[in-house]
Amino acid sequence: MNLLTMENLTKSYTERLIFDHTSFSINEGEKIGLIGINGTGKSTLLRLAAGLEEPDEGTVVRSRGLDIRFLPQNPQFQEGDTILESIVRENEGHGHVWDLESQAKAMLTKLGFTDFDEKVETLSGGQRKRVALVSVLLSTADLLVLDEPTNHLDSHMADWLEDYLKRFRGSLLMVTHDRYFLDSVTNRIVELERGKFYSYQTNYEGYLKARAERLDMAQATERKRQSLLRVELEWMQRGARARSTKQKAHIQRYEALRDQKGPEEERNVELESIASRLGRTTVELEGITKTYGSKVLMKDFSYIFLKNDRIGIIGPNGSGKSTLMKIIAGWIQPDEGKVTVGQTVKMGYFSQENEAMDGSLKVIDYIRQAAEYVKTKDGSISASQMLERFLFMPSMQYTVIDKLSGGEKRRLYLLRILMEAPNVLLLDEPTNDLDIQTLTILEDYLDSFPGIVIAVSHDRYFLDRVVRRIFAFEGQGRVVQYEGGFTDYQTAWEQKQRELGSGEDWNEKVQKKDKKPTPKPRGERKLKFTYKEQKEWETIEEDITRLEEETASLEQQMEEAASDYGKLNELMVKKQEKEQLLEEKMERWMYLNDLAEQIKNQ
Repeated sequence: MNLLTMENLTKSYTERLIFDHTSFSINEGEKIGLIGINGTGKSTLLRLAAGLEEPDEGTVVRSRGLDIRFLPQNPQFQEGDTILESIVRENEGHGHVWDLESQAKAMLTKLGFTDFDEKVETLSGGQRKRVALVSVLLSTADLLVLDEPTNHLDSHMADWLEDYLKRFRGSLLMVTHDRYFLDSVTNRIVELERGKFYSYQTNYEGYLKARAERLDMAQATERKRQSLLRVELEWMQRGARARSTKQKAHIQRYEALRDQKGPEEERNVELESIASRLGRTTVELEGITKTYGSKVLMKDFSYIFLKNDRIGIIGPNGSGKSTLMKIIAGWIQPDEGKVTVGQTVKMGYFSQENEAMDGSLKVIDYIRQAAEYVKTKDGSISASQMLERFLFMPSMQYTVIDKLSGGEKRRLYLLRILMEAPNVLLLDEPTNDLDIQTLTILEDYLDSFPGIVIAVSHDRYFLDRVVRRIFAFEGQGRVVQYEGGFTDYQTAWEQKQRELGSGEDWNEKVQKKDKKPTPKPRGERKLKFTYKEQKEWETIEEDITRLEEETASLEQQMEEAASDYGKLNELMVKKQEKEQLLEEKMERWMYLNDLAEQIKNQ
């Protein structure tokens, strides 16, 4: 049964065309994930579906009696309401109030709330989003329209929501960047690209395969068209000596092929590895303690960041993750302990709040405040060229920031951070409001980033893809280190719970910590080599000796080939490569040697 149909849909904002005479429909039982680059109109489509906006042209037809509930990115509440009152108000007329309140309290507890009488105006943005999510989920709607429902949910909350929506009997239309979530919940993916919709009756994994096949087919068709066009062009250039019907048909065929549009090349965010050189001393945390009132966020936490560290920080909302990031960045001071930052360290802090983004500035001027030019492997690139690589075409570069979508502002803010060429990247919830294409390119960029990456994120896919070590906030000021990505952490944590014989949910354990005697905090974790570091330490001196010998051998060969310019040039390139490797090995040896000394002196 068809629930909603949009036909010949056209919608534009000023000079930007969002939809161009396209159509879209939702059927009963479909759970649709809507994806596309920020600024292409995903949130606009959700509002059109929910009846909160009207198209410039075209029709939107909803089935009779269709009940739709909408979760916006930034929900609004009636001031003076408590959390519980707000949810009851939004769901009046749906079931018994006493049952509704009971269900609301159960859901709110799952999402980290304990005080149901707290006023909505005192809530943070993330808390307001979670309250609105509970209100929408408790409705008896036939169709849920959700804009970024996983934002501000920790991994355990996201797991709960995933299970809930898989069991939900109605239909679903949502925008989310969480690829594990999309893969698990959806049975249809709709891609929005240049005002057109491409539908795939599958989950996210199936979409990736089907989309690759579609693009390959489009390219094959274009190659065939170009081949035919070359043949027709040769015929045209020979000239038509007679105006026969056959020759006129040839001319018409040529013109049709010439005027036919080929597939537009996909534009993705292109990132170059931009970073300043990082010296011997990086960032060292020694005995860091931070409390707010009676709440201990972290106690006696120590860690020395090594070159190329990839650290993921996880934990319940409000546990202290962003506070630790701000301590590292020097934005706030610890109550106890010391933070040592090397002289060559240049931090780039991608915060949740788009710090210091003046909405009245033009896009190009905002980027030029960071740098007019940056050096990349391709040479110097101007601010305007970098903006183009971030999908801000020249027509958009003189637009004021206030006119950008939320996702476009995040993408612009990310470019501003990278333009400053940091060698320590602090990413606080980088996946919020960034589209999946941008996230994919960012992840590829971080693979080759020649510095330290520290990320706070609830995005399980991002953590698995990027990080190699997890810092988990586990309550009572404990920050526990796990090796590997999120899946490795989850496996280790579940094993630890089995060994403890506890079936309690992690959030429930954290919430109950004040209701039982506080266990004695663990002492400071002793520094030690990881397995990989130990193996590297055992062989690194031999590697350095071998590289020195190879460099000396190349120097000897260069002397012998002094009269052979071609061979001399080839040997010089090889020698430069060996010297670069040798320099990297020497720097790595210094770090490992320092770490070995600290381990020895514990």
